[in-house]
Amino acid sequence: MAEDELAEFRDRWKRELCSQKEDLVPSSASRSDPSLSGQSPSREIRNEDSNNTDREIIKSEKDGGRCLDVEEGEPGYVSIARSLLDGRTSPILNRLQEERSRRKRQYRDVTAACRESLKHPQTKVKKDEQLVDQLIQDLNEANDIPFFDIELPYELALKIFQYLNCAELGRCAQVSRAWRVLAEDSVLWFRMCTREGYHQGAIVSDSPCWKSTLRDCRNAAKTVRSNWKNRVGSISQLQFELGKVLCDVSSCDSYVLAGYSSGDVRLWDTLHWDLPSSYLKSNRLSAHSEPRPHVAHVQVSGNVAAAAYHDGCVDVWSTQTGGEPIYHYQTAERNRVLALSPDGSTLASAGGSEVRLDGADDHGLWRTLGLTLLPKTVESLMLVPSRGQRCKLAAVAAAECVYLLDLQEKVEDEDEEPRVLHSVYGHPVTCLDASDSHVAFGVKSTGWAMHDGGNKIHIYSVETGKPATCVGNSPGDFTCINLLDGPAHLLACGNKDRRVRVFDLRTGSSVASLYAHHLGVTSVQLDDWKMVSGGGEGLVCVWEMRMATKLWEMHNRHPVRHVRFNTSTLLTANIPDDKTPRGACITDDDLTAHRRHRGVICHYDFAEDAGAQEQRILPICRSDYTESHGYNYNIALTVPYDRLR
Repeated sequence: MAEDELAEFRDRWKRELCSQKEDLVPSSASRSDPSLSGQSPSREIRNEDSNNTDREIIKSEKDGGRCLDVEEGEPGYVSIARSLLDGRTSPILNRLQEERSRRKRQYRDVTAACRESLKHPQTKVKKDEQLVDQLIQDLNEANDIPFFDIELPYELALKIFQYLNCAELGRCAQVSRAWRVLAEDSVLWFRMCTREGYHQGAIVSDSPCWKSTLRDCRNAAKTVRSNWKNRVGSISQLQFELGKVLCDVSSCDSYVLAGYSSGDVRLWDTLHWDLPSSYLKSNRLSAHSEPRPHVAHVQVSGNVAAAAYHDGCVDVWSTQTGGEPIYHYQTAERNRVLALSPDGSTLASAGGSEVRLDGADDHGLWRTLGLTLLPKTVESLMLVPSRGQRCKLAAVAAAECVYLLDLQEKVEDEDEEPRVLHSVYGHPVTCLDASDSHVAFGVKSTGWAMHDGGNKIHIYSVETGKPATCVGNSPGDFTCINLLDGPAHLLACGNKDRRVRVFDLRTGSSVASLYAHHLGVTSVQLDDWKMVSGGGEGLVCVWEMRMATKLWEMHNRHPVRHVRFNTSTLLTANIPDDKTPRGACITDDDLTAHRRHRGVICHYDFAEDAGAQEQRILPICRSDYTESHGYNYNIALTVPYDRLR
């Protein structure tokens, strides 16, 4: 429709409305006299009220800042139509907007009053609301800022993720694809695997998936722990020459070294049972002497094996080559103690009151490093292990004194006195052990000192040389201490009062006290969850530390003099006190000792599958006609003609 037609339509509608208005408006007479108009007074009043209301609505409407001109008595719908014709909106919208504004003001007033009333008595609700708001704000910021995706480099994000454990990495892998790539990185799982003690010498490229490797290692460790608790695994006895009595045993990693009363020294490698065991030859002086001197002490490390004889000779062999000794020296007196550093570079021996220190130089040639003369006879000797360096300190116990010797490259001056850690007259030292940070030794209390609590264990700091703590109040003498092999803050010790005790060095308090061996404790070792102890009656006990309960025990004839275990293996040695027993028959001139007098070395492997067919076969059934093991059981299961078939 054109503009002129629209204007004409509006004019015509206006005229019609004006004509209708003249017909509807009553006269003044009828308005003044209600009886003439034919309407009732109440109805007239209602019409007047409605007209007034419509008139007020039209007056309240504004168009461009001016009020509408409404004639008196004009109906409301006429004014609405007039406004529509003029292009204006309906006046009802203004009323709706005013009502909405009024309700909003009322809601704000009521809300403000409620907040003011709840502000003081309920501070907890306000705090919770603030925490929720802060959480929502943090989540919004995390969603808005792509921290690990865009802003942060991959190397820095990987640096942050390396502080998370396995469970936290698993949760992060579910956040997004970018976080999953970070959480599945091989470097993270490789570091976690080495940090937990698995595959220490490996590199990242050795495994395609270190996450799976760590899972397999944990499952294997869980199986080994279960086998430890249930005594599931294989047991082997390390036998040597018949008729010879076991004198001393030492072990390190997979190597086991044993010395016998015949003067022979035997070396086993428990990781390579198929290879023939190494026979270590003694020096020519001891080999040609009749009778051959007994082996007094043996020590072994990962590279070197050493043995001291009753005639004062000391031999050193290489565990890689065996055969002839690589170093030999002779002392005037019989060596009472022998100590070897964990890396095998330093050997300490003591005969009488003289302490001798020998070691290898940078070219691998052995020579004497130090010679010290103490005022009293040496009873115990330990080399203090160092962190990644050659051992330079030795702890020596002589009667009631404990010395800390510095291993010098040159022979020490005889006038120079050794460093004394502890010395109390009349209180001898009964046992000694040392770690890289502390030296621990048991002191026997006598006389009036027994009223102060009995025998005690003193712990001294290696760096300062001052007392760190003192633990234990026992009426019996302490016979063995294990400080080096256990956790850094725990000390295990055995006593003649038949108890095995564990102390916490941080607080000086007792962690466990277990009644174990009725002839006294002779050897002990612990780790983070278990403890193994040996007694003078030949009993080996395995304890669970958290519950302080005995898991299982094994018994042999002679006292347990050596106990060493790692994650999956346990080595025990029952060494007899009598090194020269008679034969099986009292009238027999042959002094060959019976099997029950010779002692035994037991090797337990808890990592092997007990359900395998080979492990179900007893050791006697695996004996061969050509081996000496068959003679031990007085049986040979195979004969030469069986091999020819």
